[in-house]
Amino acid sequence: MRAEPVAGVQPSVIRWARESMGMSVEDVAHKLKRSSEEVMAWEAEDGTSPTYAQLESLAYKIFKRPLAIFFLPAPPDEIPPTREFRTLPDADLQALHADTYVQVRKAHAYQITLKEIFEGRNPSGRHSSQEIPLDMRESVEEQALAVRKALGISLEDQLGWKSDELALKRWREAVEALGIFVFKAPFKQKDISGFCLLDADFPLIYLNNSTTKTRQIFSLLHELAHLLFNVSGISKFEVSYMRRLAAPERRIEQFCNKVAAEILIPSADFGQQIAGLPSNAESVQDHLYATLASRYGVSREAILRRLLDLDRVSQAFYEQKAKFWASQKKAASGGDWYASQNTYLSDRFAREVIGRHYRNQISVEQASEFLGIKAKNFAGLEQRILQGAAG
Repeated sequence: MRAEPVAGVQPSVIRWARESMGMSVEDVAHKLKRSSEEVMAWEAEDGTSPTYAQLESLAYKIFKRPLAIFFLPAPPDEIPPTREFRTLPDADLQALHADTYVQVRKAHAYQITLKEIFEGRNPSGRHSSQEIPLDMRESVEEQALAVRKALGISLEDQLGWKSDELALKRWREAVEALGIFVFKAPFKQKDISGFCLLDADFPLIYLNNSTTKTRQIFSLLHELAHLLFNVSGISKFEVSYMRRLAAPERRIEQFCNKVAAEILIPSADFGQQIAGLPSNAESVQDHLYATLASRYGVSREAILRRLLDLDRVSQAFYEQKAKFWASQKKAASGGDWYASQNTYLSDRFAREVIGRHYRNQISVEQASEFLGIKAKNFAGLEQRILQGAAG
């Protein structure tokens, strides 16, 4: 009976599922419209179990887990974000939204799927962190130039792109050519810009698609720097959080920011472009920041960060302007569902799934499961993937 307690549910797994989402007992009780005491009883070894309907709500609506996992004899071995990422202060890690936990878990699931789809071997045949390892003791300019060369994108190429959308597409393609898979999702936690997961064969970058294209480009290269430095990382937009990090982690975040900025806005060219600006660039009008941002296909904040690194603006001015510009960002429209789903997926991954279906190696149902969609939507997404419309 659906109204009777379900036998065989493990209290330790319910507690693990809750904690893995960064939720309190009170949070779960509020979502279920039940008392905290009832939820606590489900987690107690000698307590009661939820009904089948309650277990379905816990699994599918709250914890985003398969129902079967609650019948395991013990919680599975899974590294939580609070242990996996050390590039955010402890308080920020503890305050991660439940949706962010879900996105990290999805990214890990993609890594498992990648290993299955590509039979354990990266299709690029490359190990980027070994090809172009980063070292904080070496010149940022020289290392950024080495990364740009590995990506195969010249400054002339970059300056020729006519839109932010095209720029993001080209940078993303270049990163994937290094053997790094790039996925996106619209994060509910808006201040998270993205994260990356290390893996010897299938490193992965996950971007917040709710942000502007220029912001995503910077986040992409920031997370690339993390991977080349052999560090899994999760990053936020505003940089003030770095002041709360321990010194070693703060240096890593600052280093990755500098590498990303140098790749996108090379010092030599930037120096020529700002030669006519006053030494105190705080008096510069916004349209000049916008002109420089348009030249490199970056945000005005990225330009201001470069000026901050050159001591041409103060930290307070940078944070004030960055916050103001962020508040001006327009909300994205709903758009085409299939186009959005395609944008979220790594292009190389999505095309391999389609290819294996064409070669009768996997069914429509299996392909749809790999792509994270329902089978009835496969044909529409397949068309989008083959058109190569990902951004």
